Amino acid sequence: MMPLTMARPGETVTIRKITGKDDVRQHLAELGFVVDGMVTVVSEMAGNLILQVKDSRIALDKSMAMRIMI
Repeated sequence: MMPLTMARPGETVTIRKITGKDDVRQHLAELGFVVDGMVTVVSEMAGNLILQVKDSRIALDKSMAMRIMI
């Protein structure tokens, strides 16, 4: 497993694990980041990511993206 920040733009990956406190994991789940969910990296700038999750595009900063393992 590796953090989501290691994925390259254009790559579609499967979420394997989400780390962090319960409220952080709950917030990410509400945004659509769930275990076994598919995420596509749209773009990356300085570690911050723009992601395609289901039918939405979501921006995540580096610290949040590091909690999502692929």
